[in-house]
Amino acid sequence: MPEAALAPYSSPAEVTAVALVLPGGRADSFEAAMPSQLTAVRMRPFARALARADDRLAVAMLRYRYRGWNGPEASPTVDARWALEEVRRRYGDVPVVLVGHSMGGRTSLRVADEPAVVGVVALAPWITPDDPVEHLAGRRALIAHGNLDFVTSPRASRRFAERANAAGARIDYRLIRGDNHAMLLRARRWHRLASRAALSYLAR
Repeated sequence: MPEAALAPYSSPAEVTAVALVLPGGRADSFEAAMPSQLTAVRMRPFARALARADDRLAVAMLRYRYRGWNGPEASPTVDARWALEEVRRRYGDVPVVLVGHSMGGRTSLRVADEPAVVGVVALAPWITPDDPVEHLAGRRALIAHGNLDFVTSPRASRRFAERANAAGARIDYRLIRGDNHAMLLRARRWHRLASRAALSYLAR
C-alpha cells in the first residue's frame, strides 16, 4: 500500500510557521501518486515562491497515497490530516497555511477545521454543491479561479465562497481573467497572489 509523504522545499533552522502545498489529482483513482505527475510538478513554483518569501517559513508539498479523491473515502483529506499531525510532530504548535490546487484546493478547504490551520489558499478548486461550509466559520481563505477554466468551475467556487461567508467564514473570491485551470498564462500573478495571501494569514 502506498504511503503519504512530505517533500520539503525549505527547512529553516528556526521555524515559526509552515506552508503545506497540496497538488491536484483525479476524481477517482487508486493509482499511487508520484512526484513526477503534472499535478505535482505544477505546484513546485508555488512551493519555491513561498520558500523565498520568508526565511522562517518551512514549506513542504504533500504527496498523497492515491491520485484520486475516491468518493466518500475522500482519500486526500486523510493524507492532509496526517500531514498536519506530522508538521506538529516536527515543528511543534506553529501556525499552518494550506495552499492547494484543484483537488488540493478542495482538500485544503475540507481540512481547514484543523486547529493549526490559520488560512487556506485554494487555487481553481474542485468544488461540488454538497461540499460542507459550516466547519469554515471563523476561518480565512482565498479562493482564486481563472475565468477560462473548463476543468473546474469558477462559478462553483464563487457560490461556495458565498455559502461559506454566510456561515461565518471570511473568504475572499478572486476571478483571474485570461487564465485556465493550469494557471500558466498568468503564472507570475498566481504565484504572487498565493504567496501574499499565505503570508497575510500567517501575519495575523
